[in-house]
Amino acid sequence: MYSEKVMKRFRNPKNAGELKEPNGTGEVGNPACGDVMKVEVKIEGNIVKEAKFKTFGCCAAIAASDAVCDLVKGKTVEEALAMTKQEIIDHLGGLPNIKVHCSVLGIDALKAAIKDYREKHK
Repeated sequence: MYSEKVMKRFRNPKNAGELKEPNGTGEVGNPACGDVMKVEVKIEGNIVKEAKFKTFGCCAAIAASDAVCDLVKGKTVEEALAMTKQEIIDHLGGLPNIKVHCSVLGIDALKAAIKDYREKHK
């Protein structure tokens, strides 16, 4: 059902946890499936330097959160906001159609974290 990349990220997510001093935090959830994702970012000079996540959800939700945090590091804020669910799906080697919403939640949490950062640093 899941690709080897998804299973590897699920079993050993390298971006799970909290940042010591995040300057942006976003949390989103999907009541239909019960997944909740929290993403924290550290942005310096318009570049996402660090990203961590905490996810309560299925294998795909955890893997997608981990992938979002990996892919966003080193991007400008604008590049991060332009990330798509397809980038996450491709990076994970695909997701079952019924689990595609998990990749969207990861991006939504990232966008919420960037929004929080922008509101704090106007």
